[in-house]
Formats: sequence, structure tokens, C-alpha cells
Amino acid sequence: MNETRPVGIFSLHGVRYQVTDVARAAAFYTDHLGFSLEHQQLPAFASVLLGDFRLLLSGPGASGSRPMSGGKSQQPGGWNRVVLRVADLPAQIDALKKAGVKFRNQMEAGPVGRQIQVEDPDGNPIELFESAR
Repeated sequence: MNETRPVGIFSLHGVRYQVTDVARAAAFYTDHLGFSLEHQQLPAFASVLLGDFRLLLSGPGASGSRPMSGGKSQQPGGWNRVVLRVADLPAQIDALKKAGVKFRNQMEAGPVGRQIQVEDPDGNPIELFESAR
């Protein structure tokens, strides 16, 4: 397959989530999901890392949170989500329940693995996935 890439695009920088409280969101990802804090410019922005993956947390007033040209504001939540691979999903679920993390569903199982969705403090979804292999 002959693929062309637009000039100037060379890598994935990260995934951006809109949040209402950047410090609270950064604490959630570092305290409960194993991310490390890369950069923080409160109250507008933080970035957290999990291995090579960068999650950008943009609060109200951040340049990445400004309304679109048509005036539509960017809001937290939705159904597109980050998927994190885990080991021993039931143990992860127990630990997160004890920490008071909000779950969107019960654990689901399919031919390639098991998964469950949790929410960060602003309702942004995170899927925890354990491969069947």
C-alpha cells in the first residue's frame, strides 16, 4: 500500500481531555492509574505520562479548551476513550472501587479479552482492558 503523509506530521503527540479542574484530574491519573506528572501549569493545563503515552489535560482557559470557530464550547465526557492494557482486571477493579472511582459498566468479556470503563472526575471515559492471551 502506498501511503502518503501530510508534510510536517511526524508523530502522535498525545490525546487531549477537557477537564474542569486540572489539579484534580492530574491527581486522579497519577494516584489511581499509574501515570506520572510530566508538566503542570495550573490552573489551565497538565500533561501526564504512562510509558510513551501522553495525556493532555486542558482546563477552562487553556488554549486547547477555547470554543471552536462556530462558538461551540469543548466539554468533558463523551464515548471516545483511552484504552489502558492491564493485568489481572478483577484486582484492578477491586482497587479502584475501594478508591471510590466511578464505573460506567460491569466487566465485559469477549473473545479477545475483558474490559470495563471508568470515569475520571470530569466524566471522561477510560477503558481498562485485559487481553485473553
